[in-house]
Amino acid sequence: MLRAQDKEIEIVFISSDHDEDGFNAHFKTMPWLAVPFNVNLHKKLRERFHVVRIPSLIPFSSNGQSIEEDDDLIGLVEDYGEDAFPFTGKRREELKAIDDSKRQGGKIDQLLAHQGRNYVVSRDGGKILSSELVGKTIGLYFGAHWCPPCRTFTAQLVEVYKQLMSSRGGSFEVILVSTDRDQKEFDVNVSGMPWLALPFEDRTRQDLCRIFNIKAIPALVLIGPDGKPMSTNGKSIIALYGAKAFPFTQSSIEEIEATLKKEGDSLPRQIQDKKHEHLLKLDMARAYVCDYCKTPGRFWAFSCDACDYDLHPTCVEETC
Repeated sequence: MLRAQDKEIEIVFISSDHDEDGFNAHFKTMPWLAVPFNVNLHKKLRERFHVVRIPSLIPFSSNGQSIEEDDDLIGLVEDYGEDAFPFTGKRREELKAIDDSKRQGGKIDQLLAHQGRNYVVSRDGGKILSSELVGKTIGLYFGAHWCPPCRTFTAQLVEVYKQLMSSRGGSFEVILVSTDRDQKEFDVNVSGMPWLALPFEDRTRQDLCRIFNIKAIPALVLIGPDGKPMSTNGKSIIALYGAKAFPFTQSSIEEIEATLKKEGDSLPRQIQDKKHEHLLKLDMARAYVCDYCKTPGRFWAFSCDACDYDLHPTCVEETC
């Protein structure tokens, strides 16, 4: 890519292979130059440039002078690709500033798109302009089909998404930021999702993982209608409160918690229900199925410590 942009750059491979056959097999995969295989010479070069781990990348200017070295040049290239050129600490700071601007800049269309692509895709292959997402609450969903916890959370998020689409119209949208291993896996993943996605082949997926410091999946980053991030902990918000948490602001979460506390304070701490032999205690449950009416419940339940039994507060029939 850098050569195609007429950048003055050359890479020279210094092998740490155990033998010449290994070196030759390794070098065949590389488009650049190499120092001929010589164990003693390679050892001297590693000592000369204080190489303590591999892979390592040591940058030099065109006049042969060592460039100010970044602490983690390999990581810099992995994170930014060709944009890392000329591989200096100063360049890293510039790129971090660009990331900060995208994260806090309040422009969702610029966060999701770039000069070569101004759209996101639907599961049927349709293209939706990223500008159409401006003014909506957005959930950036980082996940993959190969990940069992992601499949579990996807089911929860689908339920919330459908509820909000029904009650809030088009004010909420989810964008899949896939970490699938290949296009086929990505296609299977999006086929079960009612929302939009970034194209699998687009590097923006990796950029967003870096910009929002995503270290584990599933993860959900919530972005407000103003284009600014509200929470990087959207997964927990959805798991705890579901669609009730919309629009996912701090004030809406506090309002839910105050309402739940009021509801809990109005309920007895424990009951003896005529339908169950054991004492039932008031419990806060993320989600459950009432063992009497067989319908899903959330938040307050009367639960049995002795067996797996949960009861809606509205299904209670206390003994006299």
